[in-house]
Amino acid sequence: AQQPGTPLSDQEYHQFFKFLRITIQASTACHLRELYGCENSLVQRLDEYENHGVIPPGPICSELPGNPFFHNFCTFSLYRCIMKKYFLKV
Repeated sequence: AQQPGTPLSDQEYHQFFKFLRITIQASTACHLRELYGCENSLVQRLDEYENHGVIPPGPICSELPGNPFFHNFCTFSLYRCIMKKYFLKV
């Protein structure tokens, strides 16, 4: 079992986005994030699912060279949406 608040494994990420493609697709989830922000209950549920039930508190460090720091998980997720780097991890 994964520790709450940790990112999904590579296999779990593939399952996560496979689920999104089947139901609402990753781009739709990103559009919801852009329209309603991180306080939206659906966006929060997706963020919790992606992190084993807990949205990590900020700051968030990522695998990105040159821009590894984000103030919170929402900012990190919005960046991934804009850049279409859905599998980028913290």
